[in-house]
Amino acid sequence: MTRYRLASAALAVLALSACGGSSSPSFPTIQAARTYRLASFQPAGPVQPGRPVTVSFTIRQPDGAPLTSYRRGSGPHTGVHVIVVRRDLAAIVHEHPPIGPDGRLSVRMTFPAPGPYRVVVDAYPRTSGPQRNFQLFGKIDVAGAYSPQKLPPYRGTDAVAGYRFRVAGTPRLKAIQAALLTVRVTRPDGTPARFTPWFGALAHAIFFRAGSLDYFHTHVCAPGASGCASALGGASVVGSSATPGKLTVGVLVPVPGTWRLFLQCRVDGHVLTAPFTLRVS
Repeated sequence: MTRYRLASAALAVLALSACGGSSSPSFPTIQAARTYRLASFQPAGPVQPGRPVTVSFTIRQPDGAPLTSYRRGSGPHTGVHVIVVRRDLAAIVHEHPPIGPDGRLSVRMTFPAPGPYRVVVDAYPRTSGPQRNFQLFGKIDVAGAYSPQKLPPYRGTDAVAGYRFRVAGTPRLKAIQAALLTVRVTRPDGTPARFTPWFGALAHAIFFRAGSLDYFHTHVCAPGASGCASALGGASVVGSSATPGKLTVGVLVPVPGTWRLFLQCRVDGHVLTAPFTLRVS
């Protein structure tokens, strides 16, 4: 998904003071550009871990009116993704809230542990032009003692609820260069997992950079599916899955560093999240 943000340009005309006299030249004040923003974001205060809470907001357009028209369809690049990640990248929550006729979005979320969480609102408005989406950001504080966890080193395997994820080979990744990772997923009995669509894709690959929490998001879709490619600058990547148990995951991140990949898919009615630590040069 592209990381550009939609903003209306602010026109400013600089006028030099006339020559002569002893007064100092003065310049007009330039107002900040008007942009899309989150309005009436809830919850406004700390929430309790392990208890469902309503997260709601409205996206205001540059003219102040609520955004009510979003891209629709069967693919993943539609509506609004709401992704909430803990500061230490130890936990993630991912939802697609319904959009009310007045533009208000509301969804129930449960946060597993105390700590500061960053909210990423990844929106796909129904607009013309090359820019398909933009991100807005917020925060949620989950009450309780926060003990940041050290990010683990890269491991090519992970077990989630008895399901096993295994990355083929050793990833060699570079910023702003598209790459593909092959990930095998097996059921608890060892048979290949069968993926069912979830939020418009067979799998979601959500990337956050340690420290800065830079964000990028790609998808794995069935061969020939439309609206699945993710782009950054002049590069693009498409993830695919044509065989049970095999995901070809697209990687395309903007800057070097240590990144946490949260790979999410739905198998046998369960939404599974497998995290991997990746080094990007």
